[in-house]
Amino acid sequence: MGFLDAVMGRKKAARPDLDALFALPNAAISLQVSLDMMPTGRGSVAFRAPEGRAFADVEAQVRALLDADGGAPVEVASDEFGYTWLVVHTEPVDLPSVVTDLHAVNTTLVEAGFGPQLLCSQASFRGPQGESLALVYLYKRGTFYPFCPTDGEQRDNVLELRVRDLLNGELPLEPDLSRWFAIWGAPGL
Repeated sequence: MGFLDAVMGRKKAARPDLDALFALPNAAISLQVSLDMMPTGRGSVAFRAPEGRAFADVEAQVRALLDADGGAPVEVASDEFGYTWLVVHTEPVDLPSVVTDLHAVNTTLVEAGFGPQLLCSQASFRGPQGESLALVYLYKRGTFYPFCPTDGEQRDNVLELRVRDLLNGELPLEPDLSRWFAIWGAPGL
Protein backbone atom coordinates (compact mmCIF):
# COMPACT_ATOMS: atom_id res chain seq x y z
CA MET A 1 0.00 0.00 0.00
CA GLY A 2 1.38 3.38 -0.98
CA PHE A 3 1.46 6.69 0.84
CA LEU A 4 -1.51 8.09 -1.08
CA ASP A 5 -3.59 5.01 -0.27
CA ALA A 6 -2.84 5.48 3.43
CA VAL A 7 -3.79 9.16 3.32
CA MET A 8 -7.01 8.42 1.42
CA GLY A 9 -7.95 5.64 3.85
CA ARG A 10 -7.84 2.86 1.28
CA LYS A 11 -6.89 -0.63 2.31
CA LYS A 12 -5.52 -3.48 0.31
CA ALA A 13 -8.03 -6.25 -0.16
CA ALA A 14 -7.35 -9.39 1.86
CA ARG A 15 -5.64 -12.05 -0.18
CA PRO A 16 -7.40 -15.38 -0.17
CA ASP A 17 -5.67 -18.12 1.77
CA LEU A 18 -7.04 -21.35 0.37
CA ASP A 19 -5.14 -23.30 3.04
CA ALA A 20 -7.66 -21.86 5.53
CA LEU A 21 -10.04 -24.53 4.21
CA PHE A 22 -7.94 -27.14 6.01
CA ALA A 23 -9.09 -25.67 9.35
CA LEU A 24 -12.63 -26.95 8.70
CA PRO A 25 -12.12 -30.47 10.17
CA ASN A 26 -10.98 -28.98 13.49
CA ALA A 27 -13.91 -26.54 13.45
CA ALA A 28 -16.19 -29.52 12.80
CA ILE A 29 -15.03 -31.10 16.05
CA SER A 30 -16.05 -27.95 17.94
CA LEU A 31 -19.41 -27.93 16.17
CA GLN A 32 -19.99 -31.58 17.03
CA VAL A 33 -19.01 -31.29 20.69
CA SER A 34 -20.74 -27.97 21.44
CA LEU A 35 -23.79 -27.95 19.12
CA ASP A 36 -24.15 -31.59 18.03
CA MET A 37 -23.74 -30.46 14.40
CA MET A 38 -22.38 -33.23 12.19
CA PRO A 39 -20.72 -32.89 8.78
CA THR A 40 -22.84 -34.20 5.90
CA GLY A 41 -19.90 -35.13 3.69
CA ARG A 42 -21.02 -32.57 1.12
CA GLY A 43 -19.42 -29.37 -0.05
CA SER A 44 -19.36 -27.18 -3.12
CA VAL A 45 -17.48 -24.45 -4.94
CA ALA A 46 -19.32 -21.62 -6.69
CA PHE A 47 -17.82 -19.68 -9.58
CA ARG A 48 -18.90 -17.71 -12.60
CA ALA A 49 -18.06 -19.94 -15.54
CA PRO A 50 -16.69 -17.90 -18.44
CA GLU A 51 -17.35 -19.01 -21.98
CA GLY A 52 -14.63 -20.52 -24.09
CA ARG A 53 -12.44 -23.48 -24.73
CA ALA A 54 -9.83 -22.61 -22.08
CA PHE A 55 -12.34 -22.76 -19.27
CA ALA A 56 -13.97 -25.91 -20.63
CA ASP A 57 -10.55 -27.58 -20.57
CA VAL A 58 -9.95 -26.50 -16.95
CA GLU A 59 -13.41 -27.70 -15.90
CA ALA A 60 -12.73 -31.09 -17.52
CA GLN A 61 -9.36 -31.21 -15.74
CA VAL A 62 -11.01 -30.45 -12.37
CA ARG A 63 -13.67 -33.13 -12.88
CA ALA A 64 -11.06 -35.71 -13.92
CA LEU A 65 -8.92 -34.83 -10.89
CA LEU A 66 -11.80 -35.23 -8.45
CA ASP A 67 -13.26 -38.33 -10.09
CA ALA A 68 -9.84 -40.03 -10.10
CA ASP A 69 -10.04 -40.98 -6.41
CA GLY A 70 -12.78 -43.51 -7.12
CA GLY A 71 -15.34 -41.74 -4.94
CA ALA A 72 -18.69 -40.38 -5.97
CA PRO A 73 -18.57 -38.38 -9.20
CA VAL A 74 -18.54 -34.61 -9.04
CA GLU A 75 -21.91 -33.02 -9.71
CA VAL A 76 -22.24 -29.79 -11.69
CA ALA A 77 -25.20 -27.50 -11.09
CA SER A 78 -26.16 -23.92 -11.93
CA ASP A 79 -28.13 -21.46 -9.87
CA GLU A 80 -30.55 -18.69 -10.79
CA PHE A 81 -27.78 -16.07 -10.58
CA GLY A 82 -25.64 -17.70 -13.26
CA TYR A 83 -23.08 -19.31 -10.97
CA THR A 84 -21.82 -22.82 -11.56
CA TRP A 85 -21.45 -25.09 -8.55
CA LEU A 86 -19.16 -28.11 -8.42
CA VAL A 87 -20.54 -30.37 -5.70
CA VAL A 88 -18.42 -33.01 -3.99
CA HIS A 89 -19.61 -35.62 -1.53
CA THR A 90 -18.26 -38.61 0.30
CA GLU A 91 -19.97 -41.75 1.48
CA PRO A 92 -19.32 -42.52 4.27
CA VAL A 93 -18.94 -38.95 5.51
CA ASP A 94 -15.30 -37.85 5.35
CA LEU A 95 -14.93 -34.11 5.88
CA PRO A 96 -11.13 -34.05 5.38
CA SER A 97 -11.65 -35.57 1.89
CA VAL A 98 -14.35 -33.03 1.10
CA VAL A 99 -12.03 -30.21 2.18
CA THR A 100 -9.18 -31.63 0.09
CA ASP A 101 -11.47 -31.77 -2.95
CA LEU A 102 -12.70 -28.19 -2.39
CA HIS A 103 -9.10 -27.02 -2.07
CA ALA A 104 -8.14 -28.86 -5.27
CA VAL A 105 -10.99 -27.23 -7.23
CA ASN A 106 -10.13 -23.75 -5.98
CA THR A 107 -6.40 -24.18 -6.53
CA THR A 108 -6.84 -25.56 -10.05
CA LEU A 109 -9.08 -22.65 -11.03
CA VAL A 110 -6.70 -20.08 -9.52
CA GLU A 111 -3.64 -21.60 -11.20
CA ALA A 112 -5.44 -21.56 -14.55
CA GLY A 113 -6.10 -17.84 -14.16
CA PHE A 114 -9.77 -18.10 -13.20
CA GLY A 115 -9.39 -16.92 -9.58
CA PRO A 116 -11.46 -13.76 -10.19
CA GLN A 117 -14.42 -15.96 -11.16
CA LEU A 118 -14.46 -17.77 -7.79
CA LEU A 119 -17.28 -16.76 -5.46
CA CYS A 120 -17.26 -19.09 -2.47
CA SER A 121 -16.86 -22.62 -1.17
CA GLN A 122 -19.03 -24.26 1.46
CA ALA A 123 -19.09 -27.37 3.62
CA SER A 124 -22.42 -28.46 5.08
CA PHE A 125 -23.50 -29.76 8.50
CA ARG A 126 -26.73 -31.03 10.08
CA GLY A 127 -27.98 -30.56 13.61
CA PRO A 128 -29.88 -33.04 15.81
CA GLN A 129 -33.27 -31.59 14.79
CA GLY A 130 -32.31 -31.40 11.11
CA GLU A 131 -30.94 -27.86 11.23
CA SER A 132 -28.81 -26.94 8.24
CA LEU A 133 -25.50 -25.15 8.53
CA ALA A 134 -23.00 -24.20 5.87
CA LEU A 135 -19.59 -22.84 6.69
CA VAL A 136 -19.05 -20.56 3.72
CA TYR A 137 -15.58 -19.45 2.60
CA LEU A 138 -15.61 -16.14 0.72
CA TYR A 139 -12.77 -16.44 -1.75
CA LYS A 140 -12.21 -12.72 -2.35
CA ARG A 141 -12.27 -11.89 1.39
CA GLY A 142 -10.36 -14.93 2.68
CA THR A 143 -12.92 -15.37 5.47
CA PHE A 144 -15.65 -17.75 6.61
CA TYR A 145 -19.17 -17.16 7.84
CA PRO A 146 -21.98 -19.47 8.99
CA PHE A 147 -25.18 -19.71 6.97
CA CYS A 148 -28.16 -21.44 8.63
CA PRO A 149 -31.22 -21.60 6.38
CA THR A 150 -34.59 -22.65 7.76
CA ASP A 151 -37.92 -23.29 6.04
CA GLY A 152 -38.53 -21.05 3.07
CA GLU A 153 -36.04 -18.26 2.65
CA GLN A 154 -35.48 -17.59 6.34
CA ARG A 155 -32.28 -17.75 8.35
CA ASP A 156 -31.60 -18.82 11.90
CA ASN A 157 -29.60 -15.73 12.86
CA VAL A 158 -29.27 -16.83 16.48
CA LEU A 159 -27.62 -20.10 15.44
CA GLU A 160 -25.37 -18.23 13.00
CA LEU A 161 -24.15 -15.97 15.79
CA ARG A 162 -23.66 -18.94 18.14
CA VAL A 163 -21.55 -20.66 15.49
CA ARG A 164 -19.56 -17.46 14.93
CA ASP A 165 -18.85 -17.13 18.64
CA LEU A 166 -17.95 -20.81 18.93
CA LEU A 167 -15.52 -20.80 15.99
CA ASN A 168 -13.92 -17.42 16.71
CA GLY A 169 -10.19 -18.11 16.73
CA GLU A 170 -10.51 -21.45 14.88
CA LEU A 171 -11.40 -19.96 11.49
CA PRO A 172 -10.78 -16.55 9.97
CA LEU A 173 -14.36 -15.25 10.36
CA GLU A 174 -15.91 -12.45 8.32
CA PRO A 175 -16.41 -9.54 10.76
CA ASP A 176 -18.80 -7.61 8.48
CA LEU A 177 -22.24 -9.22 8.94
CA SER A 178 -23.50 -7.49 5.79
CA ARG A 179 -21.19 -9.80 3.83
CA TRP A 180 -22.85 -12.94 5.25
CA PHE A 181 -24.71 -13.52 2.02
CA ALA A 182 -27.58 -15.98 1.80
CA ILE A 183 -26.86 -18.89 -0.52
CA TRP A 184 -30.45 -20.13 -0.80
CA GLY A 185 -30.72 -23.49 -2.47
CA ALA A 186 -26.98 -23.84 -2.90
CA PRO A 187 -26.14 -27.25 -4.35
CA GLY A 188 -24.39 -29.32 -1.70
CA LEU A 189 -26.21 -27.60 1.16
